[in-house]
Amino acid sequence: MIKRPSLEKAIERGLERNPVVSLLGPRQCGKTTLARIVARGRKSTFFDLENPKDLAQLESPMLGLEGLEGLVVIDEIQRRPDLFPVLRVLADRPDARAKFLVLGSASPDLVKGVSESLAGRVGIVEMGGIDLEEAGTDRFEALWNRGGFPRSFLARTDEASLEWREDFIRTFLERDLAALGIGSVPSPALRRFWTMISHFHGQIWNAAEFARALGASEPTARRYLDILSAAFVVRVLPPWFQNISKRQVKAPKIYVRDSGILHALLSIETKEALMGHGKCGASFEGFVVEQAISSLKPADAYFWAAHTGAELDLLLFLKGKRVGIEVKLTDAPGTTKSMHAARTDLRLDRLLVVHAGERSFPLQDGIEAVSVRDMVDALAG
Repeated sequence: MIKRPSLEKAIERGLERNPVVSLLGPRQCGKTTLARIVARGRKSTFFDLENPKDLAQLESPMLGLEGLEGLVVIDEIQRRPDLFPVLRVLADRPDARAKFLVLGSASPDLVKGVSESLAGRVGIVEMGGIDLEEAGTDRFEALWNRGGFPRSFLARTDEASLEWREDFIRTFLERDLAALGIGSVPSPALRRFWTMISHFHGQIWNAAEFARALGASEPTARRYLDILSAAFVVRVLPPWFQNISKRQVKAPKIYVRDSGILHALLSIETKEALMGHGKCGASFEGFVVEQAISSLKPADAYFWAAHTGAELDLLLFLKGKRVGIEVKLTDAPGTTKSMHAARTDLRLDRLLVVHAGERSFPLQDGIEAVSVRDMVDALAG
C-alpha cells in the first residue's frame, strides 16, 4: 500500500475547520482506503452505500445518524443525495458530537448537494491517483507507463496492470456512469469519444471536429466532454489570455487525466511501445501537467498560446508569482523563441522547462531546466 500523507493531512485540516469534509475523486482511486486510514485510532462509524445493510440502516437517515459520535464516514454518497439536507441539519447542531467525512465520485447530484445544501459547512478535498511524490521519484517511469490508479500501479506485472485498466474503462462506461446518476449515455458512443480524446490528448478542443467524427451535434460532443470531465477522467485545461498585441487561443486543451488510462485507450501495451508511439511526447506533457496540478493544487491552472505559434504548456499562480512550465521529452533541453515570447508576454517570474532526464540545471536567467523528478520540490521552493 502506498502512503498518502498529504491527503491525510488535508482531510485532518478540513475536519478541524468544518463539520463536514467531502473527499472527491474518480472511481477506484483509493478514497475508501484513505478514509479507513483517517478513521483508524478514533471512534468512528462507517457506512458504505453500496452495501444493502448500510443502506437499510439509513432508511430513516435522521434517526440513523443523529445519535452517532466521533467520525462518521459515508462512502458513495452520490447514491443518496437526500442525505445532504440531513447532514446540513446535523452540522448546525450547537452540541454536535460527530463530524462527517463523505466520499463520492463526481456526479450532478453530488456537486449540487455539496454546493447548495452544505455551503459554508464543508471542506472539499480532491483526490486523484498516486502521484510522483507518493510513488517515489525512482518509480517515475512505472508511474508514467501504468498511471496512478493504485491497482494498476501496484499490479504484479505490466500485463496485469493493462488488464486492470482495460477492465476499468469497460466497467466505468457500462456501469459506473449510470451509478453516478449521469443519465442514459450509450457506452459505445462514449467509448469512441473517449478514445478520440486520447488521440487529441494535449491538443486544442474543437467541438465541431469531434461532432463530425462522432456523427453527432456539437452540443452532444460538449455534453460528452462535460460528463468525462465531471467524472475526473478528462481534464479540460482553460486558456489564459490577456490584453497583448498578439491574437491568442481562447479554446481549452484536453487531456486524459491518467496516463495509464491514456495508454490503454491508445492500445499501448509496454514502455517500449510507448517510447515509439506518436503520442509519446503528448503523453509525457499530460503526465507532467497532471503531476504539477495534483501535487501543488493551485487555485487556477491554465495554458497559453498565441496564433503566432508561441505557447506555454502550463501557467500557475503560486505565492503571488507567475510560474510557467514547458514540457520537453528529452534529457538535454534548451531554450526556444517560444519560451522567450511566453516569458516576456506573460511577465513570468520563473519558467521551468521540465524534462525526462535526471539532472536539473539553469539555462538562462529566469529559465531553469528541471528534471520531472525534481519538479514538485522546484515549484514548492
